[in-house]
Amino acid sequence: MEVLNNYQREKLDESNDEEFYSDPKFVYHLDANFRQNLSELYEREIDNNSTVLDLMSSWDSYLPKGKRYKKVIGHGLNKQELERNKIFDSYWIQNFNLSQQIPLDKESVDYCLMVAAWQYLQYPENLTKEIARILNRKGKIIIAFSNRAFWHKAPNIWTSSTEEERVKYVRKVLISNGFNEPKIIKKFTEPALNIFNFLNKDPFYCLIATKE
Repeated sequence: MEVLNNYQREKLDESNDEEFYSDPKFVYHLDANFRQNLSELYEREIDNNSTVLDLMSSWDSYLPKGKRYKKVIGHGLNKQELERNKIFDSYWIQNFNLSQQIPLDKESVDYCLMVAAWQYLQYPENLTKEIARILNRKGKIIIAFSNRAFWHKAPNIWTSSTEEERVKYVRKVLISNGFNEPKIIKKFTEPALNIFNFLNKDPFYCLIATKE
């Protein structure tokens, strides 16, 4: 079921995303507090010996190192970044704003992860249906994001929304395209007490949903 209109799918920079991501970015786009929250959540949510798919990923997946994985599959737009991610057993490159079909078998994945990624999707409905297809019957999608983005590459639905509206938007796409009501997690760091921790402020938003 479509949720967005044509205007909401548009973005300031409509050039091919593969050009923007052609140079590797070996930096953290999320602060240490966010990354810790995410790894702790993965520790709780992901069972050992699972097949994990990390969509729109990079050189670090934030997965707990102590867990045992049956397989970890990566996806992204930059080969050098994906090669640097040593937790991947395999990976592929694909621009989801051009094609949303995922080259994996039906019900072949236990967990699908998306970190700081949803904000770049122009056709999230199609991709969500594909994720529902490849997840097994008890599979989960885990979507995490903060308030950061490459704003010229984010569609209007994201750039024109408040943080709370973004959560509602992701929820609407999920429940309209094959998923149950998601569990929503919001965490905010305390205001900075001194100049040395003023950067540690990234809010943590996460939606976790199972298939219908």
